[in-house]
Amino acid sequence: MFIAFLSVISCEKGNRRVYTERVLPRDLDAILAEGKIRAVTNINQTSYFIYNGEPMGFHFELLKKFADHLELELEIITSNDIDEALEYLRSGEADLVAIGLSINADRKEMMQFTEPLIQSSQLLVQRKPNGWEKMTEEAVAEKLVRNQLDLAGKTIYVQKGSSYAQRLYNLERESGIDIGIIEVPYDAEELARQVGRGEIEYTICDDYMSNIIATLYPVLDMSTPVSFPLNIAWSVRKEGTGALVEKLNGWITGFKTTREYARLERKYFSGLQPASMALSEYFATNSYGKVSPYDDIIKNYADTIGWDWRLVAALIYQESRFNPSVTSPRGAYGLMQVMPSTGRHFGFDVKRSVENNIRAGVSYIRMLDRLFSQWVSDPDERVKFILASYNAGHGHVIDAIRLAEKNGLDPGRWDDNVSLFLERKADPAFYADPVVRNGRLKQGVQVNAYVADILKRYKHYRNIK
Repeated sequence: MFIAFLSVISCEKGNRRVYTERVLPRDLDAILAEGKIRAVTNINQTSYFIYNGEPMGFHFELLKKFADHLELELEIITSNDIDEALEYLRSGEADLVAIGLSINADRKEMMQFTEPLIQSSQLLVQRKPNGWEKMTEEAVAEKLVRNQLDLAGKTIYVQKGSSYAQRLYNLERESGIDIGIIEVPYDAEELARQVGRGEIEYTICDDYMSNIIATLYPVLDMSTPVSFPLNIAWSVRKEGTGALVEKLNGWITGFKTTREYARLERKYFSGLQPASMALSEYFATNSYGKVSPYDDIIKNYADTIGWDWRLVAALIYQESRFNPSVTSPRGAYGLMQVMPSTGRHFGFDVKRSVENNIRAGVSYIRMLDRLFSQWVSDPDERVKFILASYNAGHGHVIDAIRLAEKNGLDPGRWDDNVSLFLERKADPAFYADPVVRNGRLKQGVQVNAYVADILKRYKHYRNIK
């Protein structure tokens, strides 16, 4: 099942984005009016990833803090293609690009940059010689490129449209040497992994990436600089974004002086933490890693109900944080927090195994899907009713449907319709209504937050394969 939460203005044909309509670019006033800011970032080992079920990353955390500062919802759009990311910006589909672009004269002609976030130098990524583990550092260095002029005749793969490519072209002009520069649609981290696997000989990466890359691939050397230090910043459209740029710059300038900013730099670029995260199998990007230890089981049983497995995973995280032995005060057990009596109803002992627990939870979802199909024809919309029922019980949700219908709202729509009356079931004026058959619900606000949290997490999980 595909659930279209993102308001997409384009479709895909192969790798080419075909725009069907344009979204008007907007400045800060329009962003504040909507209550949402849309940002493009790349999904990789530094910018944005999923770790132990949680969205993380240097640029993601900075974006979230800026959004929270303005009391805005943050919507993440992922792209590891620079041209595509900038097209999101130009089209108005995104308000800013947060992919760690280096500031240069050519790019300043196309976009506005914020105040710099970090500084970085570009480093040559190359493999150490065979047997390097038993060699001295001096002996290893003799086998490696240490002078930029020694790049003559070498083939270097870099991301298409990147500052790495631009730097190599500039180096050719400055030095008169010929370098085999091949631009490909892979980001620096993926290309570094290809060098590590021996698929290509050379690429370029930023020095702030080197700690994580070296941890994943000790065979790699990243000691040879190919550039002077560069400023790394976010970017917005060149025209019509004056207020947004001013707000961003003021916030960035202030935030960079805080201990929290220093903590984020350490968290993602130095010390043991980024390395330990990168080595975990639960470090997930769009090319590798897992959401949880139970992904395969979740995938298997999500298919039986037509749900995206990542949606089921988001539900499980909300219920148990992927802890298979947690027990609620009411006795609900395991990953999907299923009551033993509910499990027995569907023929499963929910305490016997993780698989039984998931099968029971999925069986309950299937029952709820059939139940709510009589009121909600749209399967994507029906998901919200099912999630609310999973938390509060289907009786309360059916009561809210009846109240919505009685009060002239759409009983088949959740947001601002049935959800309103789920909250109002705490009010005697509503829970005493004759159409209500399941009494008072005190925690309607919490139930709505539960639904929203799962769907928000699902948006993040959808960014990984």
